[in-house]
Amino acid sequence: MTELGLLIDLHLRNHRQGPGSTTETLKAMALTGLNPASSLKVADIGCGTGASTLILARETNWQIRAVDLFPAFLKKLEKQASSLAPKQTISLAQEDMNQLSFKAQSLDLIWSEGAIYSMGFANGLKKWREFLVDDGILAISEICWTSANRPAEIEAYWNAEYPEIATLEEKAKQLESHGYELINSFILEANSWLNNYFEPLEQTIPLFLKEHKHSELAKKVVEAHRMEYELYRKFQAYYSYGFFIARKI
Repeated sequence: MTELGLLIDLHLRNHRQGPGSTTETLKAMALTGLNPASSLKVADIGCGTGASTLILARETNWQIRAVDLFPAFLKKLEKQASSLAPKQTISLAQEDMNQLSFKAQSLDLIWSEGAIYSMGFANGLKKWREFLVDDGILAISEICWTSANRPAEIEAYWNAEYPEIATLEEKAKQLESHGYELINSFILEANSWLNNYFEPLEQTIPLFLKEHKHSELAKKVVEAHRMEYELYRKFQAYYSYGFFIARKI
């Protein structure tokens, strides 16, 4: 199995493929100001196994299109979605978020938790805007600095991993410069990283390594995860995900 395949297999075992929580998904949903009872057209881009998709489906009558590049994630989401009531159907699409098939001005809401970094924040803002109706809503979480002053170690790590990392205020200005009006934003709490992402993933590692016969590539994937975990525990005061809710103008 390739390194990418191993990475997918590791994260497939977890409920979430990145930091987040039910509470924060519901908070962001409320901040959109959209009517849960209406039949809005929604895309959850980079949905993974559907942690946020399923919450939106259970809480609304929205028509949700769940989009991810990896079939294994969508297959797991499809299985979980089978427990929803008939009116809460979710349609699935295996697509690259850089080359989405949505028609122009066809979506009332674009949702994306922790995934836009895959194509870059500015690039995502630009490309996804065309799919939103006038006054359509964008709800996304994105890695952000939470302090103006950071230790050199963590600043060097994130500047190498994701050069677009910036403060909440700088991300808000980017939204405005790409044709959005910021409605609200908030920072994800530490338990969204520790209790909901890192720690559950850590519990799956022994079985993951056993199933992959403790191969060097499998151990490399685990080591990368554990380094990220350790860095967050050490430097959590300096960065998190910012959740942004904005309107197309």
